Amino acid sequence: MATLKLTSPTWEVTTSNQINNTTLWSKWLAIADGQAGNKTGWFLFSLVLQGVLFLPIPAVLMYYYDAPIAVLGVTMILFFANIIAGMGGSGIRTVLSFFVASVLVHVIMLAIFII
Repeated sequence: MATLKLTSPTWEVTTSNQINNTTLWSKWLAIADGQAGNKTGWFLFSLVLQGVLFLPIPAVLMYYYDAPIAVLGVTMILFFANIIAGMGGSGIRTVLSFFVASVLVHVIMLAIFII
């Protein structure tokens, strides 16, 4: 004869105080996710801004401030990485992260060689 055994559930409701940790990274991801519908626009904006403002930077830095040729390599790698990220089907997080990283690297390069 089969007997029924009463067991306690394996899941128990635990009430704990959940702390809402809002970090800078989670805020960035929320902003990027909010721009998912504008991915093509951000890609085109990134290409235009880099083509107009960032691609001339190595010429200026190398001619006027005696920067090494590596500045040109860094600029070209960042430019083509943005093209590949945008055209390769990456998500909006990747496209915006590459764009922001490119802006930061170019600002740092300008600060290093001009100041």
